Amino acid sequence: MIAATPEPPYLAVIFTSVFAGKDEEAYEQTAERMLELAAGMEGFLGAATPPRSRSGLGITVSYWRDEAAIARWRDHADHRAAKAAGRRRWYRAYALRIARVEAERRMGT
Repeated sequence: MIAATPEPPYLAVIFTSVFAGKDEEAYEQTAERMLELAAGMEGFLGAATPPRSRSGLGITVSYWRDEAAIARWRDHADHRAAKAAGRRRWYRAYALRIARVEAERRMGT
């Protein structure tokens, strides 16, 4: 689904990763829980996560009102624990990027 975001400007956190192929069930449960937690955070605007590719490449883009909201999410205790587990168990590589969304064009729903 395409995330329903407000009129720009807002911020996008782009998390790209390569899955190591270990303990996939625990990873999926953790990823689902993190999305639920993020959705309850002040300043969270939405997220999009297409299915991971066969090669293990995945991407999640979450949208946030401002830098303070991103910082609260970054520092959330459960999120910090999930990030540590990701580095230890689930990812061969990852990149995190933060971008400012200045404009948006849509078609359809």
